[in-house]
Amino acid sequence: MIGQRRERRTLNVELPTLKEEGTTYRIYDLEERLLEYAASIIRLVERLPAMRAGNHIAAQLLRSGTSPLPNHAEAQAAESRNDFIHKLKICLKELRESLRWLKLMKRVPLLQPPSQVDALLAETEALVKIFVAGVRTAAAKNGRPSPVGRSKFNVGRSELNSSKGGGQ
Repeated sequence: MIGQRRERRTLNVELPTLKEEGTTYRIYDLEERLLEYAASIIRLVERLPAMRAGNHIAAQLLRSGTSPLPNHAEAQAAESRNDFIHKLKICLKELRESLRWLKLMKRVPLLQPPSQVDALLAETEALVKIFVAGVRTAAAKNGRPSPVGRSKFNVGRSELNSSKGGGQ
């Protein structure tokens, strides 16, 4: 083992179950989960109708939905903890964008039945939670809290609603 470097994997996706003496253990790998997520996004956009809205949403979702996989690889090769946090935040941003496109796709609906989007919506929400936790943990280890869910511009929904002439 001297001079050899072992690959360390990020754990999070459920892989086949191991059984030892009546106990069940699950193996998790985030890279594998992101790979399957990107493949599912590609399969979904290929089923969208070839119309103006379908093409637009397909292109946007294809970009944002496949982006977390290579950005996660970039995070694994980060040059510093700040670089690592920044790259995790990029993954999080892309996942949140994908979540919005999927919600729009279901609302229109662009696929029949619209429930075809439900599994990807659930997986996107789960991945967002994983990346939020990862950013918070990395930021805490870096000695500073991270405002993961807030905008740098400090604009909340109530401020946006009141600026639309909502009665004030």
